[in-house]
Parts: sequence; structure tokens; C-alpha cells
Amino acid sequence: MDIESLRSHLVYVFALWGAVTGILVILLIYRGQLQNHEEDQIFLDKAGDSMAADQRVLVARIEKLSKPIVTLIVISIALALGMGVIWLWAQSAASNS
Repeated sequence: MDIESLRSHLVYVFALWGAVTGILVILLIYRGQLQNHEEDQIFLDKAGDSMAADQRVLVARIEKLSKPIVTLIVISIALALGMGVIWLWAQSAASNS
């Protein structure tokens, strides 16, 4: 594989990493906003039942975001490591030329 091919692969991996990390940041901001609206209250009377139901829905949304966030973190790290490997390989190929 020639140096230019390695560098073009690096650009593609960098673009993919940027997209994945961008989505990850958006999900983290969204989860943070949901957590800001979460209240640490116990509703004991009938009037608070609807508010308690709203809180359960909110907590369910927050929990539902956990798996995609962890998956995107793993993918982002793997792509960053891949970029490092490709960059080192390109540097090695350049020094051998």
C-alpha cells in the first residue's frame, strides 16, 4: 500500500470518527438535559401521581440512552485507535521510502 492510499484512508476514518463522536456529544447533551429535568422527589398523595408518572417516563428515557451512548463511546475509541495505527503505518511507510 502506498503512502497516499494510507493518508486517504486516514481521512475517511477521521471523518467517520468525527461523525460518531458528534452524535455521541449530542446524545450526552440530550441525556444531560433530561437529567436536569429529573427531580429527586417522592410523591405520596394522589395529586402527585401524574408527576410521578412523568418522572418514570423521564427515567426510562435516560436509561434507554445508556446502551447507545456506551456503544458510541466504544466505536469512537476504536476509530481513534485505528487512526493512530494508520497514521503510524503511514509514517513508517514514509520513512522507508
